Amino acid sequence: MAQGLFHGKGYDRVSLAELTDALQIKPPSFYAAFGNKNGLYTRVLDRYAETGAIPFSEILHDNQPVAEGLKALLEEAARRYGADPEAPGCLVLEGTRCHDAQARAAAGVFHRAALDQIHAYVAARAPEEADRVTDFVGTLMAGLSAMAREGHNADRLLATARLAGQALTME
Repeated sequence: MAQGLFHGKGYDRVSLAELTDALQIKPPSFYAAFGNKNGLYTRVLDRYAETGAIPFSEILHDNQPVAEGLKALLEEAARRYGADPEAPGCLVLEGTRCHDAQARAAAGVFHRAALDQIHAYVAARAPEEADRVTDFVGTLMAGLSAMAREGHNADRLLATARLAGQALTME
C-alpha cells in the first residue's frame, strides 16, 4: 500500500494522512513503527529492491556479449516502468529526484548500486568503455523512467529501449 503511494505519486506528494489511511493506523502508531515518513520510505525501498526491482544479476550474464546484456536490461526496464499506469517509472530513480534530502539519499544508495552493477558488468569485458557505457545506460534508464511518468506506455518505452540497444551494438 505505501509502496504504491510512493511509486504512484512520488515521495514529495505523499502525505502522512495518506500513509496512515493506507496502513489503517493512527499517526502515533505510524511514528512508533517507522519514526517518520522517511523511515517508512526506506523500508519500502528495501522491499522494492528485494521483490520489485529489475533483477540485474539475472539479466547481465557473463556468457553473453555486453551489448546483448545491456539491451536486455533496457528492455526489461521499459517493460517494468510502463507496466502500471498508476505507478509508472522506477521507484528508485524517481526517488533520486525528490526534494527531501534524506529520501533522495536513501534512493541514491540503490541507484548507485545499480550503476555499480552495470559498470562492473561492462568493465569485466571492456574496461576502457565502462564509464562511458555506464553513463549511457544510466541516462537511458532515467529517461525511460521519466517518460513513463509522462505517460509513455510500455510499448513506446520498449521501442526506445530497442533503439538504444541498436546504438549499443554499433559500438
